[in-house]
Amino acid sequence: MNTEYNTSLRSLQIDREDMLAITRRMTVKRTSVTRIAGAYMDPDGFIDGTFNTRFLKLSGSDRAKNLEIAKSIPFAQTNGNLKRYVIPENSRGKESMYQLLMGIRSSGLENDALLEIFYEKTGERYRSDHEYGIFMFHDRYDIPSKAADHVRLGESEEMFEYLICAVCPVTGDYKAGSPECGFIFPSYAKGGALLNCIDIYQADMSCVHRELVEMLL
Repeated sequence: MNTEYNTSLRSLQIDREDMLAITRRMTVKRTSVTRIAGAYMDPDGFIDGTFNTRFLKLSGSDRAKNLEIAKSIPFAQTNGNLKRYVIPENSRGKESMYQLLMGIRSSGLENDALLEIFYEKTGERYRSDHEYGIFMFHDRYDIPSKAADHVRLGESEEMFEYLICAVCPVTGDYKAGSPECGFIFPSYAKGGALLNCIDIYQADMSCVHRELVEMLL
């Protein structure tokens, strides 16, 4: 872990209203999250177990609990704990993390082989002195159509498909704590996806998981 981000990486400003548009949907009644998947990791980065299920198959209490985990990423302090980065062009090629995340996104978390690669790559890089969980959420947000005066017109014309990842400490019974870090991919702005950008979350800015930033970028 490190106290600073690599300042050579290009970052962009996040509009707080864009993040609020996403988090407003993250309630048990309004959620559009389609699927949740994840892995439980030991302190050395080895997989102890995995899970993958349709979100609506969860009980109401489990949906609420997991939505709180997911929501904490976009609801974090904008341009503080949550920062937006442009993924360098030379990091988007064949077999890159970018291509892996694009594949996981397009599969809607239904490709377990791609997910396992992601868990293994994270385990290789992530620095932790305790057990942790990697929680992945897939969402399809129907972007509401609005007139020039921002009044909602009705049916949506576009859809924002994205992933939220949260890395959380877990107890022996796999109970998750608050996320230590995570990301939103791709980024969301002005009613659409920024396919070459990623929003990275760090809970403690005095003890940044720089290895996660380097892995993603």
